[in-house]
Amino acid sequence: MTNVTYRIARVRPLDAGAESTGRRSAAPAPLPEQFFVRNDAADFDSPEGHIWQLVDTPFPTSPANQNSPARDGWTFGATVTEDEFTFLAPCAPVNVFGMAHNTGAPGRALPPQAFHKAASSVVGPGDAIVLSPTVGYVDPEAELTVVVGTAARNLTLENAREAILGFTIGNDVSARDAQKSDELWISAKSPDTFTPLGPWIVAGLKDDGVAISIVHNGTELAPATSNDLGWGVEEIMVYLSGFMTLQPGDVILTGFPAECRQITPGDEVICRVGGIGELRNPVVAGI
Repeated sequence: MTNVTYRIARVRPLDAGAESTGRRSAAPAPLPEQFFVRNDAADFDSPEGHIWQLVDTPFPTSPANQNSPARDGWTFGATVTEDEFTFLAPCAPVNVFGMAHNTGAPGRALPPQAFHKAASSVVGPGDAIVLSPTVGYVDPEAELTVVVGTAARNLTLENAREAILGFTIGNDVSARDAQKSDELWISAKSPDTFTPLGPWIVAGLKDDGVAISIVHNGTELAPATSNDLGWGVEEIMVYLSGFMTLQPGDVILTGFPAECRQITPGDEVICRVGGIGELRNPVVAGI
């Protein structure tokens, strides 16, 4: 993992999907367009922090994370501003992992244990979290989230960071009633829209002691830090890569040590992680 801090985002031009525009390429991609962009500004809110450069995919071996064919103004090296695109989830993972009971000393006293979330549950910043009428009690969980950069197996504490591209924010939305009756948590963790990610990946982030919190309908709940997690990032990487190969673009939600509050349709939930920013999603009713 690099020590130089920069951001990478996966974005879609605002006019993507239009039948024809002056900027659309002659042969549009069969799937909705996506491009990777990079920003090196230290101040995310500065004017320079809102100007991005088109770059090649940081996941060259991942078919799900390939750039779309170039369109006018969207070739490598070109610059685009945030009024020209919308942020997507920063990657399209093959695997989405969460860490169970990973808070403080009680979590540390237990063996590390992961659960799997469906990749189809991933949505991006601004996308709605959809709650079915029968889902029951649902909590958001703001989490420091690892983004895997290279295929990795049998990592050690010494080399675990080499497999990390950077960190993003994840919201491990959890249906608590389903969690009580489903020992594997699949029905509690994997409904559509239950894994918001974004808005970007921060490479080179020093993740020791970063603040983690939730803002629920404008009220900031009690925060915590990444130091309140039971198992650290390197240890989690060693554990997961010990029984399977981690793939480029995979994400690992490391755990939620702060306060949460039930979400219902009409709410807005903001997940905050220091050094990365905010992941904001509305909550709506499903059918």
